[in-house]
Amino acid sequence: PTFSGKHFSARAMSLEQLEPIAKDSLEEQCRFCFDVILAELFRTPVPAPKFKTGSYPLFVTWNKADSRGSGSSLRGCIGNLSAMDLHEGVRKYASVSAFSDRRFAPISAQEVRLLECSVTLLHNYEDGRDYLDWQIGKHGIIIEFEDDRGERYSATYLPSVCSEQGWSQEECISSLISKAGYRGSVTQKFKSRIRLTRYQGSKATIDFSSYRVQRMNSGEWNPRWAA
Repeated sequence: PTFSGKHFSARAMSLEQLEPIAKDSLEEQCRFCFDVILAELFRTPVPAPKFKTGSYPLFVTWNKADSRGSGSSLRGCIGNLSAMDLHEGVRKYASVSAFSDRRFAPISAQEVRLLECSVTLLHNYEDGRDYLDWQIGKHGIIIEFEDDRGERYSATYLPSVCSEQGWSQEECISSLISKAGYRGSVTQKFKSRIRLTRYQGSKATIDFSSYRVQRMNSGEWNPRWAA
């Protein structure tokens, strides 16, 4: 996942002890993400969100199923590590992650049927004692560090990433250091200087087929959405 802003400093903010959010609200946020991109693709008004608002850090992730049904691949993932209004944030990052993730071409109307959307709300930010003070499958992590010239680096992985990749903690940290853009030597002494923030996430995932059925059954499907 990528996130807004070049650097994130947990020490510069009060750590956010936000509570997990109900699964049904998260699933509706995923459906709203589909509403947003379909409205943009087919130039229709965006329906009003139906979920309760609040203030959370969040990420929106798009995955695309293989046309042969043998798996899926990342199609876009962008979010924000600072709390923001959910109505505004989900709408913004549904669009940004679908159409402006610089790692991928913008999602096309022809791809929508193969998509699934995940929304992850972040909570329980905590400072780690060291770079290994976190649990695989439970915590997302943010690392921050400086090189010998004082240039600052930072990067994050959501709670699901490490376990999905089958990484150890050391492998995950090494990948994050590279993701942050650092290309120098990485020694144990270097790792000991890493500042780590851990957090937890509440996540839901909805695929296009489930989304479309719900919107058709509730009379909310826009016939101009030719997907």
